[in-house]
Amino acid sequence: MIKSIEGNFDNPEVNELLLKHFVELRAASPEGSAHVLDITGLKVPSIKFWSLWENDKLLGCGALKFLGKDHGEFKSIRVHDDFRNKGNGVKVINHLIDEAIKLNIKRLSIETGAGDFFKPARKLFKNCNFTPCKPFAHYKEDINSIYLTKLVNND
Repeated sequence: MIKSIEGNFDNPEVNELLLKHFVELRAASPEGSAHVLDITGLKVPSIKFWSLWENDKLLGCGALKFLGKDHGEFKSIRVHDDFRNKGNGVKVINHLIDEAIKLNIKRLSIETGAGDFFKPARKLFKNCNFTPCKPFAHYKEDINSIYLTKLVNND
């Protein structure tokens, strides 16, 4: 059974996972093309963040940033190393989609990297039916970024 907790930034395991995520993504992204948020950046009112737990072990986390009345962006999606390569990324995405639907979001978008490091993320989003789109919100065309989107059913 998966349990989700909103916020929870002060949990040491969540803090460690987010720090690792931030450091790795900054290192893998060329200067000017890193869009990963640190914990302070995730604490703004326009973002909701959840950690997911399975049997009291941190499975992963993810955030939803509100871009408009019915458009949201996924941020900081990360699966804990102990849960990787076991289909758990889909669980995190599905949880975020369910939360977005509860919040009346109709379109979800995400920016991810174009390099090899981000290949597993691109595969995950493709498997979750995200399709390529033009840059959205504040993003600009960037050879180091891939932009993806998906309509969600609020019925």
